Amino acid sequence: MAEGAGGASYDYIVVGAGSSGSVVAARLSEDPANRVLVLEAGGRDEHLYLKMPLAFLKAMPDPRFNWTYMTEEEPHLGGRRMPLPRGKVVGGSGSINGMFAMRGHPADYDQWAQMGAQGWSYADVLPYFRKSESSWRGEGTYHGGDGPVAVRPIDSPHLLHEQMMRTAEAAGFSTTDDLAGAHPEGFARGEQTVDARGRRVSGATAYLKPAMARRNLDVRSGVLVRRLVFDGKRCIGVEIETPGGPQVVRAAREVILSGGSYNSPHLLMLSGIGPAEHLKSHGIEVLHDSPGVGRNLQEHPCAMLEFNAARPVTFLNQLRWDRIALNSLRWALTGKGPMATQVNSCNVVIRTAEHLDRPDLQIMVNPIRFDAEPWFPVIKPVQEHVFWAGIVQLHPESRGWVELKSADPHETAAVTLNILAEQADREQMRRAFRATRRIYNTRPMADVIAGERTPGAQLQSDEEIDAFIQASCYVAQHPTSTCAMGMGERSVVDSELRVIGVEGLRVADCSVMPTVPGGNTNLPAFMVGEKAADLIRGQSLPRAELPERAAA
Repeated sequence: MAEGAGGASYDYIVVGAGSSGSVVAARLSEDPANRVLVLEAGGRDEHLYLKMPLAFLKAMPDPRFNWTYMTEEEPHLGGRRMPLPRGKVVGGSGSINGMFAMRGHPADYDQWAQMGAQGWSYADVLPYFRKSESSWRGEGTYHGGDGPVAVRPIDSPHLLHEQMMRTAEAAGFSTTDDLAGAHPEGFARGEQTVDARGRRVSGATAYLKPAMARRNLDVRSGVLVRRLVFDGKRCIGVEIETPGGPQVVRAAREVILSGGSYNSPHLLMLSGIGPAEHLKSHGIEVLHDSPGVGRNLQEHPCAMLEFNAARPVTFLNQLRWDRIALNSLRWALTGKGPMATQVNSCNVVIRTAEHLDRPDLQIMVNPIRFDAEPWFPVIKPVQEHVFWAGIVQLHPESRGWVELKSADPHETAAVTLNILAEQADREQMRRAFRATRRIYNTRPMADVIAGERTPGAQLQSDEEIDAFIQASCYVAQHPTSTCAMGMGERSVVDSELRVIGVEGLRVADCSVMPTVPGGNTNLPAFMVGEKAADLIRGQSLPRAELPERAAA
């Protein structure tokens, strides 16, 4: 077996150039004494679809940019298999996602610390959120002003934002001007990771590409890592696929796994770290019996409601062919206009029951139909105008798993989300479904609605709602927790993200989170990367000093 990568040697090898891995690699390479190699199985991120914000609707389903993973047959969804979009390019899933900028609730991170993830409370992680961020709000208690990740408001005259904000009070809910601030719940303007030029911001654009001018950083795309290489219990490198056969690349200090919640546990298991009996069943020699590897998988289940529009006021108006052409030119020249934004009227983050200590429901308020297509008069008629509401369960109790299909590194992992397994999750989804209906049927939003399209207002009973959700639900593409810290005997990594039972190996991605945050996970992935880089360097930012009400 060949050794080395073109004769080079490295201090650190980062496996995966997604949101967390890009941060880790860029930060470690700030020290010119550190020789850093990044290995990414996907390709480069140069396509227009990966730059223009609105084009994420085209990028996400495209197999050139998406690994097109699927779940196994889901046991509580009638055996349905569900798509699991994951980024197949440098930047990972942050290069194809919807760019929604959220952190979750402060209580989410305090819960991590309470579970045993020392140093990961809200006061501990807020400095890393601020470090990563360049907020349109400027620097302050909750926001950073000069970080690599640009965060801007979703701002378009075509999205009916004010209509939904006025609906909040009438429906009995609060509004907030900042879901990452002192009042982290209610109806708010959505925010997105889009820069001042109107381009998508990903881990690749914000961190990795600016760092690639450094001579001590080597980024390689299209490289499959077959397994981790150990000397005894110390990780000394990785085995990669090359045209000439498997090759070992060595790391003098550490290997950092940043493959995400499906691929990081998969690579650990291929390398002999995982549930012993499962590894043995695939003929893999057990290096360390770690029963938590691949377990504790969490995702945000989503349901959908559609409402007919009373008038042709939805974003479908902007999808006329000539308007697409003109707005694309406007975006290319100025970075402004409908092509420079997400399509979201309002980010609704609320509680469906009074006893809850934090929001359990997010509603993605979309002023456009789910299956919208470009159109032009006579040539291709316009579709009916429809409003689409995405109902997101923020704190599911159901837990899934990631397992091996075989010992072949070319074969993807077997993923079972196991969503809606718990009765509490099914009850919460019913509450969320009914709360969303009530909001859309409250004026002034109700003034632009002409009845419920899907599933239809006649569907009312618990049994009918359950059946509809089980037949049509999907997931928010926020998988976490398969290499979690703070899980007691099932902890895969410690609070410094070191893989328990071996040396020279860490995991830095959403898989280390004990529980899924109550919101989109891209900003938390950047935070994990920032904190991981400091932990590797033996340093830490001071805890945030928070106002009393926000620290609770």
